[in-house]
Amino acid sequence: MSEKIAYQGMPGAFSHLACQKYYENHAAVPCRSFAHAFEKVRQGQADLAMIPVENSLAGRVSDIYHLLPAGKLHIVAENYLPVHHNLLVVPGAKQSDIKTAYSHPMALSQVRQHLRQWDIEPLHDLDTAGAAKRIAARGDKSCAAIASTLAGQIYGLEVLAKNIEDAPHNTTRFLTLAIHAQTPKQGSAKVVTSFVFKVRNVPSALYKAMGGFATNGINMTKLESYMVDGSFVATQFYADVEGHPDDESMKFAMDELRFFSEHVVVLGTYLAHSSRKI
Repeated sequence: MSEKIAYQGMPGAFSHLACQKYYENHAAVPCRSFAHAFEKVRQGQADLAMIPVENSLAGRVSDIYHLLPAGKLHIVAENYLPVHHNLLVVPGAKQSDIKTAYSHPMALSQVRQHLRQWDIEPLHDLDTAGAAKRIAARGDKSCAAIASTLAGQIYGLEVLAKNIEDAPHNTTRFLTLAIHAQTPKQGSAKVVTSFVFKVRNVPSALYKAMGGFATNGINMTKLESYMVDGSFVATQFYADVEGHPDDESMKFAMDELRFFSEHVVVLGTYLAHSSRKI
C-alpha cells in the first residue's frame, strides 16, 4: 500500500472503519484531530483525508464546517457508512457488572435509550476507539466502551451487546478530501457541488442569494448556518446542491449567489453517492 488516507481518531475508530471499507488499497493513517488530518494531506504525508460531517441521529459534526474552507483541500467524494455501536467490555464482564460506559459524545447520543434501559451512566471520552483502549488498559469490569467491533478486536475487548444504536438508519456521511480538485466530467453522472458563503449585510440578502438556484431549477439538498469569528451577525452558510459548475443553470445561479455574497468558496464537485437516491 503506497497510498495513504488520513483520518481523525485512534485505530478502531469508525473513521478507520470507513477508510477500510471505501479505500481498501490505502494505508489508513490515524491523526489526533481533524486539523491534523488536513495537514497530513497538505504536507504530502497522505494522499487523502476522510472526514465525518454529519450523522442521521446526532446531526452535524462539531466545527467541521469551519475547518473545510480553512483546510485548503478539495472534496472529491462522499460516502455513507452505516454505524453499528457495540458495548465492549473486558473479558469476563457481565451486563450486571457494568455501571459506566465511555465514548465520544456523538456516539453516546446515538445509544442513549439502551444505556438508560440498562441503567448505565454515559461518560464522555475523546473518541470511540480511545475509550476502548483505555477500558482495556484499566481492566475494570464495571466500565464499558461504546465503539466498533474493529476497536474491540484491536484492544482485546469482548462484545457484550451488538448493534445497540437507537435507530436502524444510523448512518454517518463522510467526505473524502484531496489537495487537488477531481471534478467529474460534465454530464457523466449526477454530481454534488459543495460551497460555503457569507451574504452581504443587506435586507433579504439570503433570500436573494438563494433565488438563483430556485429559478434555475437546481435542487439544494443542504443549507446550514454557523457563526464565524465569535460574532452574532457574521453568519456563514454551508450548502450542497445537485449540479455541475459547467452547467449553464449552475453558472447563472452561482453568479447570483456571488452578487449577494461577501465571499463564496467552492469546496468541491464530486459524484453523488447512491444513498442520495437521485
